[in-house]
Amino acid sequence: MRKRNRNNLEHLCQAFLLLETEVEVYNFLKDLCTPSELEALSERWNICKHLHKGLSYREIHEKTGSSLTTIGKVARFLKNEPYQGYTTMLKKLKKSSGE
Repeated sequence: MRKRNRNNLEHLCQAFLLLETEVEVYNFLKDLCTPSELEALSERWNICKHLHKGLSYREIHEKTGSSLTTIGKVARFLKNEPYQGYTTMLKKLKKSSGE
């Protein structure tokens, strides 16, 4: 990643850290992303949660309508996460729900 893009990404991450409520996050995402980008992000997160529950690619496809290619891409990142983003968030959600 080029230095300018890395700085932009770092500033975006800092902006996310300042958000305090679900409404603030929602409004920021709605301003920041196109409807297609939001749909893609939401779809990937939904697939991640289904994979974490142990559903098969076919079951996820039937439940969500997501392509097997997209499911496979999310699965690869979930299994071989270089940044542990999905796993970190899944753990935080589990902890916040008291499971």
